[in-house]
Amino acid sequence: MYASSLVAQSSDVPTPQWRPIYHFTPSRNWTNDPNGLFYINGTYNLYNQQNPFENKWGHMSWGHAISTDLVHWKHLPVAIPETIDKDTTWIFSGSAVLDKNNTSGFCKTKNCVVAIYTADQPNLKKESQFIAYSNDGGITFTNYKNNPVIDLQKKDFRDPNVFWFEKTKQWVMVVSLPTEHKVRIYGSSDLKNWNLLSEFGPQGYTKANWECPFLIELPVDNNINKQKWVLVTSAAGTERGIYEQYFIGSFDGKTFTNDNPADSVLTLDYGDSFYAAIPWNNLPSGKKIYVGWMVPQEQETYPWRGQMSIPRDLSLRTTKDGIRLYQQPAAVIKNNLSKLSRNNEIELKNVRLDGTDNNIFKGKNIKGNAYWIEAELTVGPNENAGFNIAVKKDKENKVVSATTIGYDAATHQAYIDRSNSGNEKPGAKNERLTVGVHAINGKIKFEILLDQSSLEVFVNNGEKVFTTYVFPVAGADELSAFSNGGSALIQSLKIWNLSKIKQ
Repeated sequence: MYASSLVAQSSDVPTPQWRPIYHFTPSRNWTNDPNGLFYINGTYNLYNQQNPFENKWGHMSWGHAISTDLVHWKHLPVAIPETIDKDTTWIFSGSAVLDKNNTSGFCKTKNCVVAIYTADQPNLKKESQFIAYSNDGGITFTNYKNNPVIDLQKKDFRDPNVFWFEKTKQWVMVVSLPTEHKVRIYGSSDLKNWNLLSEFGPQGYTKANWECPFLIELPVDNNINKQKWVLVTSAAGTERGIYEQYFIGSFDGKTFTNDNPADSVLTLDYGDSFYAAIPWNNLPSGKKIYVGWMVPQEQETYPWRGQMSIPRDLSLRTTKDGIRLYQQPAAVIKNNLSKLSRNNEIELKNVRLDGTDNNIFKGKNIKGNAYWIEAELTVGPNENAGFNIAVKKDKENKVVSATTIGYDAATHQAYIDRSNSGNEKPGAKNERLTVGVHAINGKIKFEILLDQSSLEVFVNNGEKVFTTYVFPVAGADELSAFSNGGSALIQSLKIWNLSKIKQ
């Protein structure tokens, strides 16, 4: 829903230089929230808010794509289109489940999928929850004849996320009351008849509308005998901008109870572009992978606009501040990096940075802006060290533009500095993004994913994460390392060049 407030774009100038290579983008036109994520027969299904007609927000429908590796995507026809009749219905965000036991009575095949989504009816100024079913594995859907299944006669009531809760043998839905900063929890035995179980909120951050909630259970420190529940909500507004928060607690099948004080705010991502994230249903071995929408910036892209983040594995770990959510790029992708890069990778160890900008990659053929970096640095107490990416130099070999990713040991901050990024559009975002994080025994770990225009940085194995955009100008495709305030040591570094992935 936040997407409707973005400025409509009119440019039709192709921008292939910014089209991501290993992240999901629609083949053309607008996309926002990921929807209806489920896994079946070795295939990840990703539905997404999509405008089938234009490169701007509108005509909300469910686009559809499938993948076996979360990198290569096959685009399929629109799965659930908007309906235009006396009451125009836009297909807003929601989820999808495999109804393996035919609880709904809709199923004629083993590949029966039920989608649960918000029907936005602008003429009625109302949002309610609809369901639709598919007997061909989610390719086509039929709307339930008795929709809506939940209707509060409210203008703002959206983004249902549904899962099966085995202990009570029922479907559980979390759905947002945005302006009230609440999540409602419903239960159903058949996906058609829903009973209100409880409400959560307002708690945490309440200065923006709550949207796109989800609720999942995760082991703490990989201990399957110690489980906690995590409730996530998105909340975009003027104070924090694009924002997601999470709560950690317990869920008994009816009520979610927050373990932390009601005014405690836990931040999911410290960038300015990560939003509306939800997890895949039905993953094998209890895996928890989720993906978020990367909200477009001011720079126009064409013939697509909007993309998804890298899919991420979720885990809970005990820290000095309590149990916290960690996220890392999905192992299903990381385990295939050598294959995806076609063995085009570089490994360095024990490289000393001598207090200047070091062209340690000279002759290493790192040209291009689609790569994946894993690095561990030792940074002294007063040192500042890291990497300059998307670098452009003039004829005198002076840096004209670059984006800096680093760690300032004096302030204990990891950061992305875009003040000299050379973003193509005047006025494009270039503020410095920072987050407090402590080096571990003097060491800081970075995982840097640059993909033409999207930038994700995972710090200390996913303790903190940045998600943002940069739009390098032509020729800004070099990479270097730096230190100042003293020398630093790159203990280990590996780069996978992903610019030649075959789609």
